[in-house]
Amino acid sequence: MGFKVTSSMAESTPVDNLIIGAGPAGLTAAYTLAKAGAAVIVLEQDPRYVGGISRTVDYKGFLFDIGGHRFYSKSKEVVDLWDEILPDDFIDRPRLSRMYYGDKFYAYPLRAFEALRNLGLIESTLCMASFGWATLFPIREPKTFHHWMRNKFGERLFGIFFKTYTEKVWGMSCDEISADWAAQRIKGLDLLGAVIDGLKRSLGIRRTGEAGAKTLIESFRYPRRGPGMMWDACAAKIAALGGRVVMDSRVTGLDWNVADGLWRVSVATGDGGSLTYRARNVISSAPVRELVQAITPAPASLPAAEDLKYRDFLTVVLIGKSRVEMPDNWVYIHDPTVTVGRVQNFRSWSPEMIPDGVSTCLGLEYFCFEGDGLWASSDADLIALASREIGKIGLMDPADVADACVVRQVKAYPVYDDTYRDNVLAVREELARLYPTLHLVGRNGMHKYNNQDHAMMTGMLTALNILAGEPLYDVWDVNEDAEYGEAGVSGAKAALASERLVPQRVG
Repeated sequence: MGFKVTSSMAESTPVDNLIIGAGPAGLTAAYTLAKAGAAVIVLEQDPRYVGGISRTVDYKGFLFDIGGHRFYSKSKEVVDLWDEILPDDFIDRPRLSRMYYGDKFYAYPLRAFEALRNLGLIESTLCMASFGWATLFPIREPKTFHHWMRNKFGERLFGIFFKTYTEKVWGMSCDEISADWAAQRIKGLDLLGAVIDGLKRSLGIRRTGEAGAKTLIESFRYPRRGPGMMWDACAAKIAALGGRVVMDSRVTGLDWNVADGLWRVSVATGDGGSLTYRARNVISSAPVRELVQAITPAPASLPAAEDLKYRDFLTVVLIGKSRVEMPDNWVYIHDPTVTVGRVQNFRSWSPEMIPDGVSTCLGLEYFCFEGDGLWASSDADLIALASREIGKIGLMDPADVADACVVRQVKAYPVYDDTYRDNVLAVREELARLYPTLHLVGRNGMHKYNNQDHAMMTGMLTALNILAGEPLYDVWDVNEDAEYGEAGVSGAKAALASERLVPQRVG
């Protein structure tokens, strides 16, 4: 699996647009530009897969995601683009996810009567009292994730359903995580709305298609052989339009020549060679820290870029003929007695992910920092750990595990600590001032914990800005302003028309 185009020589003439990274943001930008007739080259450091963290990995015919990616968006332009790239290969999947806490499973979104039964009347009463107290006496101007969630749900529910999982994901206390992350990821969901929704679910009176928070959707679309299918198809379409996707190519340097307005982009190839490309525009979805480190001369904001942090991620895939029935797409593990943070069930994402049609293929997700003890553990030790923990949780008998593998993913999550906002702002302002033809897109490219559809929107709007020759859209408002981020290009146009967004060139 994977779309591969190779290059053996540097470009003798400059390309209009050079894109760093063949993830959703980079490929969306490339496709939008190529459809308009613009010249495009995409550089991807992976030797095999496009799609970034939205790729689909193939292990002996078993297919699995890096984290699981629902195809759901409120942006018509994004949905239309999905249908255009992959018109005949989507399936509709029911969403079923649960939380595991205290040796019990809770439906997510919560079902009121189930939660009441599992927590017990006394604990449930205390949770509601805690919520009432937080509502009457909120923390003014909450700065941390802990304070934001306490205001939203109460201290007791925060401790049960948010604290442990969040600290597993980020590897730090909830008092060290910026409130920005909660505001961005959980916007539109409140306890009253969740309780009402849970009551409707419990009583079976929620109407199909009834609008609600994005986190409460009951179904989603999914490529029948995983999200990598989308990005393989997108790369192929870019090539058919005359663009190029160059694999196994790692950017090592960027130098902007003021005299001719061209970028010199140095690239190390997988065979040990090196290339230099010249480009009028560079679109980067590379991690901000790595991008700024590659620029010469070094920008003054380099220390700010180097202070940005990332959380890494590994998946231990367990395969076997399980005697345990698991209908979930995934289960969040809130229990502090195990290290695993989430369990994916790839057959529930799509039956075509399983080559024999009957095996169970579970992905146990562990959050870590590159180089720490968990990351540095051998595959054998990680598989042993995952087998023990899946047995403790009760989702698969360790004796049923017949095969396994480990996939590591660096820089899966940009960290929202208490300094990240100032650091990103320093980098963003300097790059925009010095380099008007350098454009940042995507999750790591903008150090924003975006969903796949938001990342795509940043690539699409950046391409439209380049084609227009002026910054019509402020890409940095994607997933910050709710109307702009969720409504897509049409939302951006409406926002511009009402003068709520001021066009400015972004770096």
